[in-house]
Amino acid sequence: MRVDALMKISVFLSPDRVLIDVRESDKVRLLERLSTLAAAAVELDAGNIVREVTKREVLGSTGVGNGVALPHARLHGLAAPFGLLARLSHPIDFDAIDGEPVDIVFLLLLPEAGDACKGNALACVARALRQPDTLRKIRGAPDREALFQAIAGVDTE
Repeated sequence: MRVDALMKISVFLSPDRVLIDVRESDKVRLLERLSTLAAAAVELDAGNIVREVTKREVLGSTGVGNGVALPHARLHGLAAPFGLLARLSHPIDFDAIDGEPVDIVFLLLLPEAGDACKGNALACVARALRQPDTLRKIRGAPDREALFQAIAGVDTE
């Protein structure tokens, strides 16, 4: 893969890592829950993932606007990018840059010693979630597979 080529979302997200109608009361609990689910999937310590994701969040909110948050962290021991997409049942405050609550959260974990190609995973997700049509499809998806296709379908457009 060329350094300037964007990675496909379907490389690090699968339908079984898509969650619909997630209910959490606040940002901290949501990040803990998503980090714990990710930890089980990548076989890394949940506490470490929570710490790294929270550490990144302290630097500045990953709430990027339009109801979207992209919490992410680089992790020692992770071999490849890993994504988890959650559509919340009710929007929550995420200290987003536009001040609006968040209802779509894409947790992205990246290898600690990531090269430029792996770093493109974040750019790929950010680009997809900036598209109004993609956000409309995600918010209207009736099930996990449709939600997965709403974001992974961007790969082929």
